[in-house]
Amino acid sequence: MLDDTFTLKKLEIFLAFMKAGTLADTAEDLGMSTVSVHRAIHSLEEGLKCALFRQEGRLLVPLPSALVLEERVLSIVASLDDAVKVTRETAGIYSNKFKLGALYSLTLNTVPRLIAGMKLRKGDLNIELTLDSNEVLFRKLKSVELDAILVSLEPGFRDDDFTCLPLFNDEVLLAVPADSDLSDASPLDLSDFREQTFVTLKKGFATFRDSYRAFDRAGFEPNVVMEVSDIFSLISMVSAGVGFALLPRRVEAVFENKIRLLPLKGMGDIRQNISMVCLANRERDPRILACIAECRTYSREL
Repeated sequence: MLDDTFTLKKLEIFLAFMKAGTLADTAEDLGMSTVSVHRAIHSLEEGLKCALFRQEGRLLVPLPSALVLEERVLSIVASLDDAVKVTRETAGIYSNKFKLGALYSLTLNTVPRLIAGMKLRKGDLNIELTLDSNEVLFRKLKSVELDAILVSLEPGFRDDDFTCLPLFNDEVLLAVPADSDLSDASPLDLSDFREQTFVTLKKGFATFRDSYRAFDRAGFEPNVVMEVSDIFSLISMVSAGVGFALLPRRVEAVFENKIRLLPLKGMGDIRQNISMVCLANRERDPRILACIAECRTYSREL
């Protein structure tokens, strides 16, 4: 078994000496003193418990043992470099792969624009997109399964573990079928709909959270006839007359032939604060910096 005198630093000095050939040249290459180089080589021999060189005047001449050690150590260093590279890439660091998470509703406009902008900034970037709920996206970000996420944050959200960049905020409105005879001339009172049926997203989605916040303020428990896993299914259910829903305004322009969004009285402060979020200890990653820069450009152009 090797003792504590056998270190990677000493092996690096040994390899440098085998390449340079003399103590003086090795010391110059490494920015060390010749005494320190000689001491490191001698310490290696002590750790290995065998001679690596023979003394010929002021020169150290490699023995066969030194040549074997050089060959094996070069292989070990190459394997170690590869291990570091693979480890970093597995963790998503210094890779051309960028894992972005987003809410389903943001694929209608925000996500395509951000991805297009990031590809212009870093053409070699391979972007993988994951769509899921607020809850799942945050969990995947914490476990470094995602590099950055586009989510809806609670008002006043603050956590030193995350870096957050606000993009825009979106009001929550009542979604009704496109052919509904309800008027949008003035805000509607949600409490007037206590006897109606509703369709919602499943728990964990930002729209689920905001919907129940509105129901609570209106003073009733909704008659939910269906819970779905994505906003597109939700819109289809509303369009088909299965039930009403509460949805963010950003879906209106794309689905105006299927649904109408009507303002609600006293609900103006129930808004979705859409932000880009990454881990604070990873914000200097070049890929994440490109995402941050593009998000800033996007928010300025809104």
